[in-house]
Amino acid sequence: MSEFFIRSRVYIEDTDAGGIVYYVNYLKFMERARTELLRTLGSQFGDLRQNRLQYVVHSLDARYIKPALMDDELVITASVQKLGRAYIEFHQQVKRDDEVICDACIKVACVDTEQLKPVAIPESLANQFKAFKLNAEAK
Repeated sequence: MSEFFIRSRVYIEDTDAGGIVYYVNYLKFMERARTELLRTLGSQFGDLRQNRLQYVVHSLDARYIKPALMDDELVITASVQKLGRAYIEFHQQVKRDDEVICDACIKVACVDTEQLKPVAIPESLANQFKAFKLNAEAK
């Protein structure tokens, strides 16, 4: 697995009054890709919650390059750029016909659900992210 991706179609609910994808919906597409990547690595949000953990977006930098339109089929990618003790930096793209239309770097922190403070990513999950990152870099 060199780069994780999901596919999604643009529906009317994703568009604004001008008929193009509303900017915040690109972030929703990216959230879905990160969630599916976690699931692929064997982690589900229910498991995290049982351990009083959750992932929250700490910061992001997004570039909107071209608009997506109603009925477009999109490919949303997710790759791990950096893995810290309590955070993961993802590079994500939204593509249409192999053309990047949105590019983002998103830093996600692992936090305790009760104290809402950063905590270490569980070792088993950190190891899975490391292996995913190394595998991606090798390809």
